[in-house]
Amino acid sequence: MLKWRRLAWLGIILLGSFLTVAARQQRPTLTPAQEARLQIREVMDGLYVIPGFDGSQSGGNVAVRVTSEGVIVVDDKFEYSYAFINEQIRRVTDQPIRYVLNTHHHFDHAGSNADFMGIAEVIAHENARTNMLRNEQAGAPRVAFTDQTAVFLGDAEVRMYHFGRGHTNGDAVVHFPDLRTVHTGDLFIYGERLDGSTLSPFWDFANGGSVLEWPATLTRLLALDFDTVIPGHGPLLTKNDVRAFRAKMETVIDRVRTEIASGATREDIASRVATSDLDWPLAPVRLQDAYDELTAARQSR
Repeated sequence: MLKWRRLAWLGIILLGSFLTVAARQQRPTLTPAQEARLQIREVMDGLYVIPGFDGSQSGGNVAVRVTSEGVIVVDDKFEYSYAFINEQIRRVTDQPIRYVLNTHHHFDHAGSNADFMGIAEVIAHENARTNMLRNEQAGAPRVAFTDQTAVFLGDAEVRMYHFGRGHTNGDAVVHFPDLRTVHTGDLFIYGERLDGSTLSPFWDFANGGSVLEWPATLTRLLALDFDTVIPGHGPLLTKNDVRAFRAKMETVIDRVRTEIASGATREDIASRVATSDLDWPLAPVRLQDAYDELTAARQSR
């Protein structure tokens, strides 16, 4: 247990350093074909998405809800993305941006908070705000919520929910009830990055994430009334795609648990758990993280 705690604290230090460096990135040079994929597009009447396919080149998906009294934005990509997001939104509306809702604190989703705070109110879960402060990220929101909150603007109601731990301990799901649509942040991701490599989930232990609690968090998300899903990264999807993602997560947990029961160690767990059939190229450290959490849970009983 002491070893696991030392590793966890080391992870916090290393990831904090990584986020600080990453948040100072310069905008990458993209090909014309890649740039074309990142242009704003309509999801349905009054709702748009500025696409994002990864955490390094294109950032997360940005949802844009246009109302008669202003715009509500979900996530804001990188530190350098403020001008790009504004330019994209101006292509579909002249309404001012009133609110920016963060699904979590990572630099590819909340990187330009500081700039947006000059024109809009930024809102996030209280744990996301704490993570930003601890990681010395600019733009920690002035407004934070615990379990749920809502924004009412013009003719739109937009709700935010915290359903539990998963990707981090501060994940928020944004629900557009009248449009039967959710933005999940990185609680749900799908598809390929701009470079063609395959996305797989990342349980960020250094910022309160949990592979064990993630499926239950998705179950609470699935209780909402929606059809369309804007994932943290990737194309528009459906409720059944979230169910399939949850099933994969449960499969990974079951496989790691089975190997632990068969005598696997932290050092060999990655070689004993296959995920290729799930189309999730999980890094060995992700399976070691799962091992750590599962063994800690067994020891605490």
